[in-house]
Amino acid sequence: MSGTNTPAEVLKLMKDEGIEVVDLRFMDFPGLWQHFSIPASELEEEVFEKGLGFDGSSIRGWQAINESDMIVKPVPETAFVDPFMAARTLVLICNICDPVTGKDYTRDPRNIARKAEAYLQSAGVADIAYLGPEAEFFIFDDIRFDQSYNCGYYFIDSSEGRWNTGRKENIDASGLSHNIGYKPRYKEGYFPVPPTDSLQDIRSEMMLYLINTGVPIECQHHEVATGGQAEIDIRFSPLVAMGDMLLKYKYIIKNVAAKYGKTVTFMPKPLFNDNGTGMHTHLSLWKGGKNLFAGDGYAGLSDMGKYAIGGLLKHAPALLAFTNPTTNSYKRLVPGFEAPVNLAYSSRNRSAAVRIPMYSTSPKSKRIEFRCPDPSCNPYLAMSALVMAAIDGIQNKIDPGEPLDKDIYDLPPEELAKVPTTPGSLDEALRALESDHAFLTKGDVFTQDVIDTWVNYKMENEVKALALRPHPWEFALYYDI
Repeated sequence: MSGTNTPAEVLKLMKDEGIEVVDLRFMDFPGLWQHFSIPASELEEEVFEKGLGFDGSSIRGWQAINESDMIVKPVPETAFVDPFMAARTLVLICNICDPVTGKDYTRDPRNIARKAEAYLQSAGVADIAYLGPEAEFFIFDDIRFDQSYNCGYYFIDSSEGRWNTGRKENIDASGLSHNIGYKPRYKEGYFPVPPTDSLQDIRSEMMLYLINTGVPIECQHHEVATGGQAEIDIRFSPLVAMGDMLLKYKYIIKNVAAKYGKTVTFMPKPLFNDNGTGMHTHLSLWKGGKNLFAGDGYAGLSDMGKYAIGGLLKHAPALLAFTNPTTNSYKRLVPGFEAPVNLAYSSRNRSAAVRIPMYSTSPKSKRIEFRCPDPSCNPYLAMSALVMAAIDGIQNKIDPGEPLDKDIYDLPPEELAKVPTTPGSLDEALRALESDHAFLTKGDVFTQDVIDTWVNYKMENEVKALALRPHPWEFALYYDI
């Protein structure tokens, strides 16, 4: 919220807005927003400097119970009035500190993003990294899932689902069904007008809530899949600010959907055999008010822009451990669904992992688009890793090779075999991160402890946990053998 850059300005805002409750928020290690609240009278100027204590041992991926005390320090420029709480509530995003050393906590994702920004500047590469993520999501009417000793299932439903063209809907008093039949065909949700697009008003409300809480929005629209796939694009911003905005983005979108009795998921692949949900992320580096990626090379790129692409492609298998951090992520990264599975670059080919958008000839708009990420990621960690890979490419002048401007599906087999692809599983991406993370630990941005904790947490709680459980399709394949 503009005009709240100091603690004194936050306190004045609270008085002007009649704030009764202050909600203190921070992100856990895997990527969920956490919070606790205090009465407005408890927030004094010294809290911004000294912080408030809480138990960090119950936060996923953080310190053990014998080192559980942590401190939250509110960041004044992140203040915004929560639009959903009954009591007048001010939200403050916080940094996490160790109460003994007083230092910023190395596993705090926001701290890692702050260090990435600082390293970009101290290395002399650029003054600022601008990120522009295009986060997609699904708006469903119903979701049920369970896993027990003797059963495991999920059930998704949506009034927009193509599978519901034959369902009895909107039953009137006489018992007659009024299914109007306007439901997006599979892979054809981009982008018909209402009534086929039944979610326009909900998305517009989400967009306006976001704008009113300080998140600049460029557009909103229906996405390709049936069943309520949507996209709302945030205008580009610096790394840490964008991480903050993405948390507000998810929070607001989920709560607006809940107002309508609907539910939102940012899972990459909730529907079988239709398009998944990505978060194509645009990146440009600037120095002295100049876009360093603009030049007279391929697709209007500078050498620096080309080397940044080289860094992204070289480190992509490891990078995906942060940008595509769920087992479900790799059900999206498969051929045939506009998924960027090919570790190559192109000016227009959307099956390439890196694209150079050609919508404008202005040097100010020149950027590279990394198409692999999905919105299940921890945005601070994912975008920090992306920037660090680009920096490594620039520092080491990594050549990305020739662009892939051909239709990948028309290439002969011997030529197709030469194009590297993204990892096929989270397990594979985590193994890549284990063997390739020196580019992340430069400047102590990602510590070795962070890398090790991330790999161990994901392996134990997600990869191995999923591998233990029978899958419903296994019964279809094997029950009668």
